Amino acid sequence: MTQANSKKFRVKNYGCQMNVYDGERMSEMLVDQGMSGASDGEEADLVVLNTCHIREKAAEKVYSDIGRLRKKDGSSPMIAVAGCVAQAEGKEISRRAPSVNIVVGPQAYHRLPELIDTAKSGKKALDTDMPTASKFDVLPTRKKQARPSAFLTVQEGCDKFCTYCVVPYTRGAEISRPWSDLVDEAKALVDGGVKEITLLGQNVNAWTGEDRKGASQGLDGLIRALDKIGGLERIRYTTSHPNDMTDALINAHGEIPKLMPYLHLPVQSGSNSILKAMNRSHSRDSYLDVLRRVREARPDIALSGDFIVGFPGETEADFEDTLSIIRETEYSQAYSFKYSPRPGTPAATMDNQLSREVMDERLQRLQALLNEQQHDFNKQLVGRKTDILLERVGKLEGQFVGKTPWLTSVHIVAPNLSIGDMVSVDIESAGPNSLAGQLSERIAA
Repeated sequence: MTQANSKKFRVKNYGCQMNVYDGERMSEMLVDQGMSGASDGEEADLVVLNTCHIREKAAEKVYSDIGRLRKKDGSSPMIAVAGCVAQAEGKEISRRAPSVNIVVGPQAYHRLPELIDTAKSGKKALDTDMPTASKFDVLPTRKKQARPSAFLTVQEGCDKFCTYCVVPYTRGAEISRPWSDLVDEAKALVDGGVKEITLLGQNVNAWTGEDRKGASQGLDGLIRALDKIGGLERIRYTTSHPNDMTDALINAHGEIPKLMPYLHLPVQSGSNSILKAMNRSHSRDSYLDVLRRVREARPDIALSGDFIVGFPGETEADFEDTLSIIRETEYSQAYSFKYSPRPGTPAATMDNQLSREVMDERLQRLQALLNEQQHDFNKQLVGRKTDILLERVGKLEGQFVGKTPWLTSVHIVAPNLSIGDMVSVDIESAGPNSLAGQLSERIAA
């Protein structure tokens, strides 16, 4: 990229954790091109909006944010729209928002420097190709990280074709990154100060590959390889599909101490008829059987899930089935959404679309139950001693916030500590969304 020195950029991520990873890689790439990140309150010469297309509101928010990017002097920064909205809408973005200079899909963002050069010449730059060559091959080597936790994308795309979901169309078919690339990137992250790695994928547990000896491996094998990296303290993975929870992966939860006792496993609905209409390819009973086997392997595991309310044709009885599976499972946390029809998906044209009022009422009931379960889970931790990894500074003097093995935030007040420290704490109180603890001891690195 020409004449990039001293230029400032900002990357804003929307939606999933994979977008956070992609945003970090774009930032590293722009730094390699001579740019620097804009600090808080500082105007940027380039703004990258790394978008999500899962729900309608997420997409519309992008256009709203574009309109607010005008600088104090009345000019506008160079604007790049990246991610899944870029892939889905392409040239339509430039039509709706003429101030956008660059549109780049999630499989082409490694070409961002070239697109910036095109935009500098006064042309609109568009790249929504899904090239066969891996973008990961041309991205820069991972740099020292500012945080002790990092994401590592191991798998992209989806072959499941749930009827409500745009991911197969915006991210493409399932692909797994090569074993050696992932192990090397994980080592680079740890060398840069990372102590916890979360493996990412649209269907992360569908990852497959061959190790350096040519042996076929699943996600469990990759986790076992990362377990051997000195200095890496914790391993997590998300998001999983119930059909890809193999016996080997389930067993890994009981055999690898670094693999944290937390599993995010979306079910979406507790109704078999709705699951069939969603093309989820699992049933209520098969999902519950997976959870049973996971709990047998790791009795202290915390479970998380995703739920969609108001899917076309959902009856009150179907919704009650969803409430009942939540009661049976007892989640530590969960994510829940009203069904959002996405253009081009089969569900968008199904009969019996529900009214917004029905969806709103059901979502309130569902979230009340999930919030109650989350608070109950947090209260069960009071009086226990556990280890937390300090991730950020809190709002109070001398306060830090860290995560338990179960991904719950803990606030502690303790001087002379640093972000990245692993400490043992006594949990003293529990709120609906977080815990408070007292420092017991610092754990030696």
